[in-house]
Amino acid sequence: MNPQIIKINPEKPEPEIIKEAAELIRQGGVVAFPTRCLYGLGADAFDAGALDRVVHIKQRPADNPILVLIDSQQRLKHLVTDIPRVAEALMQTFWPGRLTLVFEAQKTLSHQLTAGSKKIGVRIPGHAVAVALVKKVGSPITGTSANVSGHQGCHRVADLDSQITTQVDMILDGGSLESGVGSTVIDVTEDPPRILREGQVSAEEIRDCLSCI
Repeated sequence: MNPQIIKINPEKPEPEIIKEAAELIRQGGVVAFPTRCLYGLGADAFDAGALDRVVHIKQRPADNPILVLIDSQQRLKHLVTDIPRVAEALMQTFWPGRLTLVFEAQKTLSHQLTAGSKKIGVRIPGHAVAVALVKKVGSPITGTSANVSGHQGCHRVADLDSQITTQVDMILDGGSLESGVGSTVIDVTEDPPRILREGQVSAEEIRDCLSCI
């Protein structure tokens, strides 16, 4: 399969392109799209068939959860069981982008998302294309990186593995993305919250934020 590769303005994404990509996702498709640092794979987070495709495309181990992107905090009620005070403070300070929060997952979520962990990682994206896409879809989408599991993520469409490019339905080419580390990942189900991966937000910034609660 040769998916459509469509150039898209990374700062002011064209609405007609976003509409087409969102419609594909709503129909069970998988779209590669730019996030702040890496290209990601977008699929409907509530469509088990679409999630199966993401797992297959990435050759992803069954014990590896899948990140979810949302367009507003209001979407959390469909994904998580509880929003702790510390999570509210972290979202207020660091969203959109930069920080992924791990919550207790709703029991209705697919195993592909949680990998049996009973937890779900969520972020509001910081890249204009990602924001426009998840908003147009109208529900949470996957934000896992567009790479084969265990391989490096890609900053350019030209670097995407053929395992990705031959199996997705569309590729939104937003050009070369800024290099750098990914989002910081913090588990807010624990008290105190635990940093699982330090990335764009430093441990010191996290501590400063939480010290004000």
